[in-house]
Amino acid sequence: MKEHRKGILYLIPTPLSPDSLDKSITAYARSVIGKLDHYIVENRRTARRFISSLQTGKEIEKLHFEVLDKNTRPDDVPALLQPLLGGKDTGLMSEAGSPGIADPGAMVVEAAHRASIRVIPLAGPSSIFMALMASGFNGQSFSFHGYLPIEKSRRISALRSMEKEALKWHRTQIFMETPYRNNQLLNDLIRICHPATRLCIACNITSGEEFIQTKTLADWKKSKPDLHKKPAIFLLYHR
Repeated sequence: MKEHRKGILYLIPTPLSPDSLDKSITAYARSVIGKLDHYIVENRRTARRFISSLQTGKEIEKLHFEVLDKNTRPDDVPALLQPLLGGKDTGLMSEAGSPGIADPGAMVVEAAHRASIRVIPLAGPSSIFMALMASGFNGQSFSFHGYLPIEKSRRISALRSMEKEALKWHRTQIFMETPYRNNQLLNDLIRICHPATRLCIACNITSGEEFIQTKTLADWKKSKPDLHKKPAIFLLYHR
């Protein structure tokens, strides 16, 4: 008896900024999106707007969207796989950038592998890796820490630990902050870390206001940019 075909889970990157569609999304990704009717998305409104902007000819009202966000529980994931198990190819999208990287989409990808569902990642933007590319830091060995702790003592400990790891192993340290706390984070880095430690700030990546610069913390102290409410990736390195 012929085995029932399962759908393919496509991991679809989305633009990092509203004005970067043409330089972020490949022709192949556009063609895949043009064939899909089912999606698992972090934000339904953002996903609908993105697909509409591609002008694939699909009627947005006829597409099916299921939400996977930070509030999704592991017990909710099996239900998200039902279209795939029924043979429907499905796209997985994060709010911005590549799904599965600093994103809850990893839960669905893991479940898909367990269910023997084929997973195909599509090329596209990732603020984390684009920042690493542009930093001039070690791209052979790096650690991504996600968001730093909010509590002051744990935050200080995390910064000191990252600087120590960067110095001992020559390993690039990558992390981020909620945009409205960016300026506070920069002040903490300048206050806590060694002046010779280098910091790359990659802000508004791919947008018309993109800002990517690497300096020592001593030099950042002399001229601090205003990062308030701007999406940014921070990279720390010392050798």
